[in-house]
Amino acid sequence: MSRVIRVRYEKGVLKPLDNVDFKEGEELVIFVRRRRVSEVLEKYVGIFGKADIEELEKYEEEAQAQ
Repeated sequence: MSRVIRVRYEKGVLKPLDNVDFKEGEELVIFVRRRRVSEVLEKYVGIFGKADIEELEKYEEEAQAQ
């Protein structure tokens, strides 16, 4: 079974932000992907125009390249 679970990294530990139904002590394999600015801003599409989001994505890519 695969699923996506949002987590927050705090004090060296990944803490789930969603309910999980794993057994205590169960070993899991995780794939980590940083959240992109555009994913955070998508809920504000009514406020930001599509062009604004694309421009922010461009700035994000430039910042990550440095």
